[in-house]
Amino acid sequence: MSDIDELLSIRAAELYYEENQTQDEIGVILRITRWKVGRLLAQAKANGFIRIEIVHPRARRLPIERRLREATSLTDVIVVSSAGVSSDEELQSRTAQAAADYLTGLRPIPRTLGISWGRTLHDVSVNLKPGWAPGVNVVQINGGVSLNQRTGTAAATAVTIAQKANGSATLLPSPAIFERRETKRAIEADRTVAAVLDLGANASAYLYSAGQADENSALVDSGYLTVDQITELVRKGAVGDIVGRYIDKNGRIVDRDLDERTVGIQLEQLRRARTAIAVISGRAKHEIARAVVGSGLCTVLVTDEDTAHALLGDHD
Repeated sequence: MSDIDELLSIRAAELYYEENQTQDEIGVILRITRWKVGRLLAQAKANGFIRIEIVHPRARRLPIERRLREATSLTDVIVVSSAGVSSDEELQSRTAQAAADYLTGLRPIPRTLGISWGRTLHDVSVNLKPGWAPGVNVVQINGGVSLNQRTGTAAATAVTIAQKANGSATLLPSPAIFERRETKRAIEADRTVAAVLDLGANASAYLYSAGQADENSALVDSGYLTVDQITELVRKGAVGDIVGRYIDKNGRIVDRDLDERTVGIQLEQLRRARTAIAVISGRAKHEIARAVVGSGLCTVLVTDEDTAHALLGDHD
């Protein structure tokens, strides 16, 4: 491109994108044909003179999505913009909205949706619109009865998602983690609990988030684990938890005793699933996101662009 054409392409871009002039009007102003205006605009874009950014909170980063699909075994990727986000809570809300949008458009519509619980899944349930699907049955796939005085979100999340789909919710009436393996085995042998676990193990699709391995874990907040116990899990290599099960960077269980006291479906059931949607965002969850994607724990990832770049190795 000559210097004259380069200057013309910049001027055409300014008139088109900043002054909202039509290509015909630009042609009159620059005394060139409408065809040449179109060619100059295409050249300006190809040479990087134009950068278009969609800043709506529900906008997606399609080029990054494509790169992640090509670089991993994921069947689908949804990446939301991190632009203009002022807090982790806002980023989580934006990602949860994207997950709600994806779930609403999911085809075929799952007859049974297995879900975990936590702050992110609660946000997804809030963002779903009434009538998002016709008659989806929601089943809780890991225990979530709170051990402290705070209101638990597990049951409320499942019920909300089901009600908004004019479906039913099947709850898992059990804590997430027991103190003794024998107690956990006895509970899972109960006919009612066993039926829920069986329904969860055969769900049409799964929707879950991931917890970070630090004091902000939902399992600490709910009273199941102490900060000291989380510190010990990190020492053993934990990067976070999936449906209450703590894994290392390779997706392996880090504490067998804790895992044997944890109620819920097994991780292998997620790995074998046709549709397993993981909703993970925020810098604190970069490591667990790598573990989830790298070890095949999800088929679909809903995340933010910084986490996506971290997964691609663009930055830490």
